Amino acid sequence: MTERDASQVPEGAPAAPGAADRHVPVLLDRCLELLAPALSADGAVMVDCTLGMGGHTEAVLRRFPAVRVIGLDRDTQALELAGERLAPFGDRFTGVHAVYDEIRDVLAELGVPAAQGVLMDLGVSSLQLDEVERGFSYAKDAPLDMRMDTTSGPTAADVLATYDERELARVLRTYGEERFAPRIARAIVRERATSPLSRTGELVDLVRRSIPAAARQTGGHPAKRTFQALRIEVNRELEALENALPEAIEALAVGGRIVVEAYQSLEDRMVKQAFAQGASVSAPPDLPVVPETHQPYLRLVTRGAEEADAAELARNPRSQSVRLRAAERLRPTPDHLRTTRRAA
Repeated sequence: MTERDASQVPEGAPAAPGAADRHVPVLLDRCLELLAPALSADGAVMVDCTLGMGGHTEAVLRRFPAVRVIGLDRDTQALELAGERLAPFGDRFTGVHAVYDEIRDVLAELGVPAAQGVLMDLGVSSLQLDEVERGFSYAKDAPLDMRMDTTSGPTAADVLATYDERELARVLRTYGEERFAPRIARAIVRERATSPLSRTGELVDLVRRSIPAAARQTGGHPAKRTFQALRIEVNRELEALENALPEAIEALAVGGRIVVEAYQSLEDRMVKQAFAQGASVSAPPDLPVVPETHQPYLRLVTRGAEEADAAELARNPRSQSVRLRAAERLRPTPDHLRTTRRAA
């Protein structure tokens, strides 16, 4: 974890150009509305678990003048751009190089006992999609990288070169929900026997050849699901999210709120389950009186998952698949339901 404090610049100074022009935050007004009751508390702290280029954080800092935001991101380039954008807010913003499942470790290092707000905007960021050389997009040829943190870890090319056929099929089927996963995996293994796959364009061509012509006519770009699956595998996204959800809930003060935006079904299902566990009575159904330790510790603030309306879609096409959920902490988590990776 590396802390990056925003420069001390007068709050009235204009925001640095660049990040603001490259990113339109999804469901921004709704996120602010859901967080508002918690962020009105004196000395409120919000953790933006997926800082990106800082769009949500900038809006929070402007809307709530007394709030401090701690922004986490594993992408050093995003931290750099967001730091420039948020420099006018001085020490009200602190950027930290970390994965979001480290949220409580970050708060402890910064001497913050709990957060009043937590925001997660999951998936790949606009920066990562738009930077062609990062290899996240199937639309343009680039090196097969796909790492959110370019300072460490295997690339997508490494995954394609080292996983066996069965493991490749599992990744494509599980994380991309690709029904032609076995055919694509078989083609990857066959192709790499003569020449390793190193470019996104090569992978796109291989996937297109592996999928029947009739199936290529529907469901969007034929390589979309393969690229999603590889990105999730390379960055261990679902593993990090599985750890991060209970950590983020434990980081919340009583009365605090957590807002999560998910963009694919696997992520949204995990968020739904974590919130549902906290919002449910954990006692056996036949007990005449529910003990305090088995009462819900979360309250669902949204009814199911909210989606983007027509106006949001027109303003920001990347909101098409968003599913937003929010919850409020009612009381501490009972000991028997704690599932976090570190001791409280």
